[in-house]
Amino acid sequence: MRHDPIIAPASDKAVERWSTQLLEQGYVVIPDLVPTAEIAALDADLAGAFADTPFCDGLFYGRRTKRFGRLLTRSDRAATLVQHDLILGITERILRPFCDVIQLNLTQAIALHPGALPQLPHRDQDMWRGETGRIEYLVNVMWPLTDYNSENGATLIWPGSHGDNVGETAPANDPVIAAMSPGTALMFLGSTLHGAGGNDSAAVRRGMIVSYCLGWLKPYENQWLAYPPAVARHFAPDLAALVGYRQHRPNLGNFEGQCPSILLGEHDGGPLGAIDALRPDQERLIADFVGAQRRAS
Repeated sequence: MRHDPIIAPASDKAVERWSTQLLEQGYVVIPDLVPTAEIAALDADLAGAFADTPFCDGLFYGRRTKRFGRLLTRSDRAATLVQHDLILGITERILRPFCDVIQLNLTQAIALHPGALPQLPHRDQDMWRGETGRIEYLVNVMWPLTDYNSENGATLIWPGSHGDNVGETAPANDPVIAAMSPGTALMFLGSTLHGAGGNDSAAVRRGMIVSYCLGWLKPYENQWLAYPPAVARHFAPDLAALVGYRQHRPNLGNFEGQCPSILLGEHDGGPLGAIDALRPDQERLIADFVGAQRRAS
């Protein structure tokens, strides 16, 4: 059964206000976005996966840390956070200048166990080897499932380390400790220097990271393996589109020349004819080119 909690739609004024702060600071903490009972229920949905998942192997992921993805298959409540109206509005405002459509980059649950060491400060955009300083490649959202504080490994953020300042590997300023309670969201840019703190407490710190990237990039989590057609056809159409079942114009990410959303319908596997998926400027360019050929013939 699909879980559809009621969350008020975001206003344009709220989207603009938070987007402006995010671009200025490199991060924002937005309080009281989701009822705490909703987060507690999501945490309960994920409890079995947290218990069954082995600790990570590697110094970056952390050997006292557990991580797992595919959260849209593990709890119907995950979609509430992935498709939160204000979060998507801000993300679209940040990323759409650089792409035709955005896409889901990953969903990941994270548990920092006691004794977890601080994570290496890093910028998530560095997974792609593109130009830095002018383009924002992704937006991250950290949703705490338990309280985040300085003792249990709250995310550390270096304000002003984003955008044109990406060449500064060791900023002079101290990081902000993103202390939060469930229901709050921490948003930060892919160009913002950040890292998990160390867990010096006796309790496990749990959270969920959702990130969105430009639609023409290869996402961190392979969405088509995480959510193959047999799974994605049960998603709402806008959620299926967000995980990759739509084309990025011109014609990028197609299946047999058509939008991959065809795999979520009644397609019987037979031959398909390719259909243009072009931006308006490209359609005009091609129409003018073809028109000139016809006039000359």
